Amino acid sequence: MLRKSAPSDLAFNAIVYVFLAFVFVVTFYPFWNILVVSFNDATDSVRGGLYLWPRVFTAESYRSIFRNEELLGSVQVTVLRTVIGTPLSVLAVSMMAYALSKRELIAWRWFSLFFIFTMYFGGGLIPTYMVIKSLGLIDSFWVFIFPGLIGVFLMILIRTYMEQLPAELEESAKMDGANDLQLFARVVLPLCVPVLATVALFVGIGHWNSWYDSYIYTYKPGLKTLQAVLVKILNQYQTGAMVSEAEQLANSSKRIPVSGESIRMAVTMVATLPIVLVYPFIQRFFVKGIMMGAIKS
Repeated sequence: MLRKSAPSDLAFNAIVYVFLAFVFVVTFYPFWNILVVSFNDATDSVRGGLYLWPRVFTAESYRSIFRNEELLGSVQVTVLRTVIGTPLSVLAVSMMAYALSKRELIAWRWFSLFFIFTMYFGGGLIPTYMVIKSLGLIDSFWVFIFPGLIGVFLMILIRTYMEQLPAELEESAKMDGANDLQLFARVVLPLCVPVLATVALFVGIGHWNSWYDSYIYTYKPGLKTLQAVLVKILNQYQTGAMVSEAEQLANSSKRIPVSGESIRMAVTMVATLPIVLVYPFIQRFFVKGIMMGAIKS
């Protein structure tokens, strides 16, 4: 029999739903407003009062963006660094986590302390720049990949997850003649899909949103990431110290007028939307990967 909910339970559930609806509106509406402004005619947008839907719909801002060679090149660089950097980083971090999950490893405690130390203390910007320069990575695409290949926090998540796997599985595989590499690739990794998907999401978002490394370590326009170009447009538009990239795009439009504001909103959508669309595909792994990778029984 179904138990009837008490009035206090119904009231509590109603409060929770109202609160969640409020949080959804507060967090989602700014994103929606950016989308509305980016699709509205720039001349009409000056009047204000855009809330739920464009008054004069146009996609000219997006056409202006995709006609810009610098932006197109930055999209290619960002996609390439995300596609290459994410699996390489997940592989490197998982291999290190597998090695450090073995307590019988010689000097295991010292290795663990060595990596954890780097989470709290860094060399600073200038020493880091000097190291990267000495490695010949300045103005190189690989400066986006190698310096951030290992994340100690992500390694700890994966290591903790691996330590919870049944030891009998590894013992059985070793009895069948599997070596450590086969054990890692055929037994451990397939069982770590939830935490690996979670780590891949973190790394992918980091690569997609990264702009500072492009700003510091690259000078060639062809190596600038999408976020770096976006920051450049936002800074130029906000300071007004020079004719902004957004205004140059606006002046080049010959059909429906656009403005710096509409270009800025459109670029924000182009930079944000792809990574947002990825999340639903790995959402089912996210909570499980975080909980099992962060809590040790």
